[in-house]
Amino acid sequence: MADDPLDAPGTKAETEIAGDDWAAALSEQEGSERIQAPAFAELNNSAATAPAGSQNLDFLLDIPLDVTVELGRTSMIINKMLQLTQGSVVELDKAAGEPVEIFVNNKLLGKGEVIVINERFGVRITEIISQADRVKNIA
Repeated sequence: MADDPLDAPGTKAETEIAGDDWAAALSEQEGSERIQAPAFAELNNSAATAPAGSQNLDFLLDIPLDVTVELGRTSMIINKMLQLTQGSVVELDKAAGEPVEIFVNNKLLGKGEVIVINERFGVRITEIISQADRVKNIA
């Protein structure tokens, strides 16, 4: 009976059996799935209706920020940079006494003058950029 076309792989009989198996599996799966709408908790509108000044933002006051003071900049070719040794002098683009730029988290905050306090460098803020300019720098 090896010549029986019903026993050959890929025949109509085998396809019907496979189709029945798939149909049974799909019907089992469809019966096990339950679709439900998600349940969300009620939103409290008290924060939205509270005056802007009354919101508690104290947690923001403890976020650390990086403050950088830039004395000046320069550019040089790689060959010149490779020739730098201890004692080499790198000339910057700002003159002595010229205001330095103050950055907070890499965003310009203002300008100031370099001072020395107890043998350490410091900066006295002489200018803070406007709030509008600070907002532009954030974007």
